[in-house]
Amino acid sequence: MPDSILITGAASGIGLAAAQLFHSKGWRVGLLDINARDLARIAGGLRDQQGQPAWHRAVDVTDATCAQAAVDDFAGKGGLRVLFNCAGVLRTGHFAEVPLAEHELTLRINVLGTMIMARAALPWLKQAHRPVMINMSSASAVYGIPHLASYSASKFAVRALTEALHIEWKPLGVHVCDLMPPFVRTPMLASQQFIPPVLRKLGVNMAPEKVAQAALNAVERRAVHHPIGLQFNGLVALEKLTPHRVTQRLIGWLSQ
Repeated sequence: MPDSILITGAASGIGLAAAQLFHSKGWRVGLLDINARDLARIAGGLRDQQGQPAWHRAVDVTDATCAQAAVDDFAGKGGLRVLFNCAGVLRTGHFAEVPLAEHELTLRINVLGTMIMARAALPWLKQAHRPVMINMSSASAVYGIPHLASYSASKFAVRALTEALHIEWKPLGVHVCDLMPPFVRTPMLASQQFIPPVLRKLGVNMAPEKVAQAALNAVERRAVHHPIGLQFNGLVALEKLTPHRVTQRLIGWLSQ
């Protein structure tokens, strides 16, 4: 039986690219997203060995009951080796001008949704051979990014959750890690009405397929964090090698 991966946010962007890549490598893929129409269309293009559409279900990852039912159904039909928590939302803009409800939604989906999926998947992951949970973090989890305040806060939380569970779940045999890409060319980012200065200066040059490849690589690597791209690896090195105020000044200049 092939290895199985369950991907949230699989109807577009990085989640879609990951579904396509893992499927091409012979994995059994399960697709979760709140967008039922696109999810069904994508599943139809990722057929299993019997010619059936890939397993998929429309789920709000902040609904713990529905998330648990979905995980149990998918894993019960063929196990679960990898959970890829890729569902996320983004709203750019001046912090005080973004409606509070949208800040809350960002935290609920990006943080609570990841926690809910982690709890739902753990019993199944413990039964797998070399199981892995991959969380979608961000370059925004290294230093807070102006005009992406709640998104940045959510990714700091995902980073902390990843580090905590990496230690807590290691005795259970479950490896926990995260991916930390810079800005990626996804429909979510393209739909933003406000373009932060940092995006204009740095550009949005990374394709979802590169992040998907990083997810595939992360399955067999034991690192906790996976920075992606030369640009972001440079920022990580700067943060480690120089006083914190240097990074602060750089981010401040990029955000003007």
